[in-house]
Amino acid sequence: MSIVVRFAPSNVTKQQYDAVRSALNESGDWPPAGCRFHVCFGDEQDIRVSEVWESQEQLDAFGEKLRPRLEEAGIELTGQPEVFEAHIVETF
Repeated sequence: MSIVVRFAPSNVTKQQYDAVRSALNESGDWPPAGCRFHVCFGDEQDIRVSEVWESQEQLDAFGEKLRPRLEEAGIELTGQPEVFEAHIVETF
């Protein structure tokens, strides 16, 4: 079952987000297996991310690759992301 994940870290900048994304690209870990949709939004100093994943297990597996990259960029997650079971996932 697909899940929707909403990350709302505090005070993550676009520069930090771009650094993490670049590191994941360089290591071959982007795009992550099982991530069907990714959106980054917010202002320059307060980024948010929402994603749709094929399963919780795939999200968890990617988390193992993501955590060290977040630490390298100086990003500390203060809480767990919101996770919801998706009722319908459509692309147009």
